[in-house]
Amino acid sequence: MKKEEIKELSIQELQAQIEASEKAYRELKVAHAISPVDNPSKITKDRRQIARLKTVLRQKEIAAKAEASAVK
Repeated sequence: MKKEEIKELSIQELQAQIEASEKAYRELKVAHAISPVDNPSKITKDRRQIARLKTVLRQKEIAAKAEASAVK
């Protein structure tokens, strides 16, 4: 998923995507511990993807909080 696609997601969609990505990441780590994965760089890519998702989620939460306080 590209950065532009991530930024278009809503907060709920981001949270769901993070949960799914973290689950897949954990399964990949376990599989890699048992027997080496064909492409070990996928572990790094998945971890970075999760970090991107969490960063955008946090940015949206901060923006929503700022907007809510500005309305008051």
